[in-house]
Amino acid sequence: MPEEDLVELKFRLYDGSDIGPFRYSPASTVAMLKERIVAEWPKDKKIAPKGANDIKLINAGKILENNKTVGQCRAPFGELPRGIITMHVVVQPSVTKAKTG
Repeated sequence: MPEEDLVELKFRLYDGSDIGPFRYSPASTVAMLKERIVAEWPKDKKIAPKGANDIKLINAGKILENNKTVGQCRAPFGELPRGIITMHVVVQPSVTKAKTG
C-alpha cells in the first residue's frame, strides 16, 4: 500500500496524554485499533483496560463501532489536509453480572 494512503492516528487518554501516532491502512478496523491501544497502554496509569472490550473510541463526537474501518471513521475529515487525527479513548470496564441464587 502506498505510504500516502495510510492514515495517521493518535489516541488521547483520560489524563490528556497520548498513545501514538501510528499509521494504519484505511481498511483497518476499530477492533484492531483497540487491540493496539491495549498493547501500548502505559503501565503507570491508574486506570487501565483489561482488554479491547473495555475501551470506547470517540472520533468527531461519535463512539466508533468495532466493525467499522478507519476509512469509514475518518469520513468527516476527508477534505482536510494530511495530518494526525486524534481519537479519544474512554476506559469503561465491562460489567460482569453477579450470580444470584
